Amino acid sequence: MLRALIGFLTITLGMVAAALVPSPPETGFLNRTLSIDGDKFRYQVYVPAEYDESRKWPVILFLHGSGERGSDGLHQTVVGLGSVIRSHPERFPAIVIFPQAPEGKRWSGQGEAIALKALEQTLAQFEADPDRVYLVGLSMGGRGAIQIAQQQPERFAAMVAVCGWVVPPNAIADIEPPPPESEGDPYATAADRLKGIPIRLYHGSQDTVVPASESRRLAVALHERSADAKYTEYPDVGHAAWDKAFADADLWKWLFAQRRAP
Repeated sequence: MLRALIGFLTITLGMVAAALVPSPPETGFLNRTLSIDGDKFRYQVYVPAEYDESRKWPVILFLHGSGERGSDGLHQTVVGLGSVIRSHPERFPAIVIFPQAPEGKRWSGQGEAIALKALEQTLAQFEADPDRVYLVGLSMGGRGAIQIAQQQPERFAAMVAVCGWVVPPNAIADIEPPPPESEGDPYATAADRLKGIPIRLYHGSQDTVVPASESRRLAVALHERSADAKYTEYPDVGHAAWDKAFADADLWKWLFAQRRAP
């Protein structure tokens, strides 16, 4: 009887001790949801395998292109940054947020609200470094990054835009009208708002969807204002310039070295 009691107490104490040990945090690509005005939207958060809560982690907010819009909460991790993370996770010691714009939406209005709400929720849930929040986008997401960074330049430590634009190309001029001429040079206006953020721009010289002149003209305006901006144009590369840009390990080393100005 005594032996049985001792055995029971041993098992019980072992269970209590195990319950007191905190569970390791979830890592990898995690499903998340957010709510705006009663509507729910799915998104993904990538958490590196080595994540722990003893230090603050840099954060990337990634904005996908028009082809990844939808409501599955998954497709936005397939093209661009998500695929590079899967191939080279050692390059990304960071939390990466993958919001998804709904069908027919862009990274303005509701799309912008979704992206920023996903960012806010992630900053609240994880041990994130608010001084190392980065904005990265491709194509429609490159445009979104340029727009959002102009509106909240104090929020981001750096920005990367691949085949983005300031003035909408002819292919989408019907759904995104160009800035009014009364506002002056739109590239100068954008550069005035962005000049305090370290920026890397990328484009393919053979891009037939968004002309490379969009990135060129923004880069010139930024350089005229002595901004920390660098433009890379890939010869003989079309619209999918993100494949080459994101494969460059030096880009991510540069990005994670940036901190928000005090």
